[in-house]
Amino acid sequence: MQPPHDIDAELAVLGACMHSREAIEEVRPVLGDGAFYRPAHETIWRVLLALHSEDNPTDPIAVNDRLSEQGDLQRVGGPDYAHRLAGASPGISGAAYHASIVRKKADLRHQLASGLRIVQRAQEPGADPDAIRSEIEADVRAERERALASGQGRLSRHLVNGYRFVTETGAETEPLWGTPEKTAWASGESLMIVGPPGVGKTTLAHQVILARLGLQGTVLDMPVAPSKRVLYLAMDRPKQIARALARRIDPIADEAILRDRLAVWQGPLPATLDKEPDLLADLAAAHQADTIVIDSLKDSVSTLVDDALAVAFHNARSRALRNGVEIMELHHQRKAAADAPRGQRPSLDRVYGSTWLTSGAGSVLFIAGEAGDPAVTVHHLKTVTGEIGPLQVIHDHVRGTTTVDPALDPSGLLQAHPGGLTTRDLATILSGEPTPSRGAVEKARRDLERLVKTGQATKAEGVAGGSGGGQQARYYTAVRHINAVS
Repeated sequence: MQPPHDIDAELAVLGACMHSREAIEEVRPVLGDGAFYRPAHETIWRVLLALHSEDNPTDPIAVNDRLSEQGDLQRVGGPDYAHRLAGASPGISGAAYHASIVRKKADLRHQLASGLRIVQRAQEPGADPDAIRSEIEADVRAERERALASGQGRLSRHLVNGYRFVTETGAETEPLWGTPEKTAWASGESLMIVGPPGVGKTTLAHQVILARLGLQGTVLDMPVAPSKRVLYLAMDRPKQIARALARRIDPIADEAILRDRLAVWQGPLPATLDKEPDLLADLAAAHQADTIVIDSLKDSVSTLVDDALAVAFHNARSRALRNGVEIMELHHQRKAAADAPRGQRPSLDRVYGSTWLTSGAGSVLFIAGEAGDPAVTVHHLKTVTGEIGPLQVIHDHVRGTTTVDPALDPSGLLQAHPGGLTTRDLATILSGEPTPSRGAVEKARRDLERLVKTGQATKAEGVAGGSGGGQQARYYTAVRHINAVS
């Protein structure tokens, strides 16, 4: 029986390091010492480390030149072998993960060798059990100290110092969808789109995906950051998903982008994510995707109501996010919530399943409405920065587009009221309630202040009037207010 090893993982790591010097920095602390099973691979790895330390290129040509200087070129497989290694790599995005496979196999080989040595010692004539026990303890202690002392150990693999954590974790990066002030989807945090069947969750998600691919500009009047490659997990009725997506694309004009930058998995996954928490990260690495769309959540986990399985799913989500994969999830509301009064604001407890599903999500959008309705409401139940909406939106089911209803846009409402609006006036209109809540009033204030900040409105302090009475600030659309003053 051969000792534990994974030649494909070794090929992937070495090939990635030839493609990118940065990959060497990423995998070196993971690999540690003596990680490669094939001696030729260990020799090539030492050459890559030497070239990198000298600030030289690490491509196959440079590797072959150094191997030739050392007299090792033929021993590792000849001048073609390095080029084969570079060609065998699936890319640099999964280099650290593949390196962890190589390290794990090396650790298993070491432990197997230790075990065999102990078996042989125990079978020797006059073997001393106390001496053997001491050897076992010394071996275990040495292995533990090696793992703790090196950067590759599981206790330090994902550890960074405080300065790097604050400055390099992407806290200041631009949102994937939205603006820094109002973010629908933040980098490094998952987006969950929730709602009952037929309200346009997939329609909205498809528009965000196409915007990530550069096939449209904005979604719900908010910018969307570009993606390199999207992996769409079409587990829930893939044929219906295909029909819905077909509304939005031109098969001829968009063919190249769809072939190169959109990969679609049809039907059930090889295993549920609670059973294989590395599956999401593995899928992204295998298909070189920086974005994964899960459609839908119920098809990815054995059951959604079990807290332990929900935590297991969140572990899968977190491992993919940690590898730089962005995640969007489509999900359903609780069936009991279908009888909730129309117009009642949704809440997180209306999301189906364990509370840990939403607790681990970065942002949660809830689409409220009736199946097939063209007019629905998007609520932002869990925010990243400022709250978005509630947005009254219109689905065009023929074209597969979604637009914000201009009749309830704060800027449009100001233009429709030449005499201006107070925060309470705007809150009354947006909420549809004669006595809006404090939260609705505060949100209206933020909306109006945002319009002032962007130059779309002006503010007059301490003006009497408004539905709430007293001295309230009144806001005017910038153009009309200027005309009124002149």
